Amino acid sequence: MTIATRPLPGPTREYHFPRFEHRQLANGVKLIVAPVHTLPVVTVLALVDASAMADPRGKEGVAQVTARAITEGTSRYDGETLTERLEQLGTSIDASADWETTGLTLTVLTDKLRDAFAHFAEVLTAPTFPEASVERIKAERIAEILQIESEPRELADEMFDAFVYAEGSRFTTPIGGTKTSISTITRRDVLDFYAARYRPSGTTLIVVGDVTTNDVEQMARQALGAWSGTPPTPTTVVDAPARTTPAIQIVRKEDAPQSELRIGHLSVSRTHPDYFKITVMNAILGGLFSSRINLNLREAHGYTYGARSEFDWRTVASPFLISTAVASNVTAPALQETLREIDRMRAEPITESELSLATSYLNGVFPIRFETTAAIATALATLAIYHLPDNWYDTYRDHIGAVTAKDVLTAMQTHVDPRKLQVVVVGHADTIREPLEALHIGPVTVRETESGE
Repeated sequence: MTIATRPLPGPTREYHFPRFEHRQLANGVKLIVAPVHTLPVVTVLALVDASAMADPRGKEGVAQVTARAITEGTSRYDGETLTERLEQLGTSIDASADWETTGLTLTVLTDKLRDAFAHFAEVLTAPTFPEASVERIKAERIAEILQIESEPRELADEMFDAFVYAEGSRFTTPIGGTKTSISTITRRDVLDFYAARYRPSGTTLIVVGDVTTNDVEQMARQALGAWSGTPPTPTTVVDAPARTTPAIQIVRKEDAPQSELRIGHLSVSRTHPDYFKITVMNAILGGLFSSRINLNLREAHGYTYGARSEFDWRTVASPFLISTAVASNVTAPALQETLREIDRMRAEPITESELSLATSYLNGVFPIRFETTAAIATALATLAIYHLPDNWYDTYRDHIGAVTAKDVLTAMQTHVDPRKLQVVVVGHADTIREPLEALHIGPVTVRETESGE
């Protein structure tokens, strides 16, 4: 029997991100248009300078309530009629606020674009925010908070931000707000937030698909040209760490069969010049299935089904975060092994095989991230939000390929600091507290209040 020789990989194919153009309307609306004629489909994405960072103190969550309520009716159509008209066009409008922006999106067939965009523009410029809709959305958010409190994974994610950012930072409160803040939000608060933040000069309109730039500009001018308003006030946010020495916070969840572990600290912003070095470093540490942390906790010790690390990128100081879930009785050993992997990767260079695997993977999957108009629009949104150069995607693979083992070591030593690590554990406090204290990492506290307060 002849065993066939495994074929070798061929050379990396060139990749070019779709071409796009910039335009601007007289009222300040910025246009980014990427003609992609593969299919008769178009995605429209409006980025509005109305992020959760702009929530007034005590009204945390109003950006998200405003975004969710903006599609509930316009000056011409109530919410039900608007939904029906969009459904007849084969589309819908989704809106959501995050830490950086509020985004409104729709994807529609090219021959329905003009009608759909007219509705889209009306939602953006003339929403009515019915009282009943605002109250319903508030109730949905409170129900969502109650669900998060019963789900250790989401609870741990929210509590990590609350633990690592300094008191007074908007980031210590969830994007969607708490039960207390949501209960204080009124329709007037929503109207005021909309009036203050939804301005043409604070809006970027991204259109990707079977269009031309001139046609999009004409369509946008016709639908949005009369929209007026001064630029929104720039937002500022506290992005300092809560502490600069290690500490452990246990969130008591006595019915949890396992511990949700979150380990990390504040790091640099998305625009830091070490971005590519950090990306490769993180892939090797915990970003891939074959990463060191996952191989240790899952394969070598059987503590978990999976463990990963990431940088939750923001325009300000961003969290570096390691996430996993382990049985309660191995919480302390899992934490200890994670710290051991961090120390090991800070102490000596990675192997060339690890580097090759990480860079090959990152470069290999890169083009398939942009196979739809919606994915391309999201990529262009990233350029706009972080003010990245137009050629960023075309040069991405060159930058990744240029990262060396020495670069990874330097990035690890510079941007992951064991002396600053903060640990959040959602789990059975009475079972895990003593073993965690025995590690002598830092002070261990137990939080009784879980989420939403």
